[in-house]
Amino acid sequence: MSTTQQPQFTLEVRLSETAVEQVRGFMDQEGVSRETGGLRVSVLPGGCSGFKYSLNIEDAPLDDDVVQEVQGVRLFVDAFSAQYLNGVTIGYHSSMQGSGFTFENPNATGGCGCGSSFTA
Repeated sequence: MSTTQQPQFTLEVRLSETAVEQVRGFMDQEGVSRETGGLRVSVLPGGCSGFKYSLNIEDAPLDDDVVQEVQGVRLFVDAFSAQYLNGVTIGYHSSMQGSGFTFENPNATGGCGCGSSFTA
């Protein structure tokens, strides 16, 4: 008798304290429960360097998501994105020029000036 197993992923994504505060604030604004909802972190084809990051608040993970809890925030990552996100640190920067999430990705081999696109 053979059994099929779901692929196992080693996934470590870190969030800065400021990023955690921002995600919690967005979840509260959207009325998303911290027990079931979370932050979808994904990598999509596109951007000026080949791949771009995407962040969305969602009510629940999909069946095939890798779910990781970081400082009380649940992260939902699909299998395609997981291969590019292991070791990533997500931060949040605010200045007079603007504010937004930042990504430090040890898997990236290049990037662009916008900071939201990379090559791997």
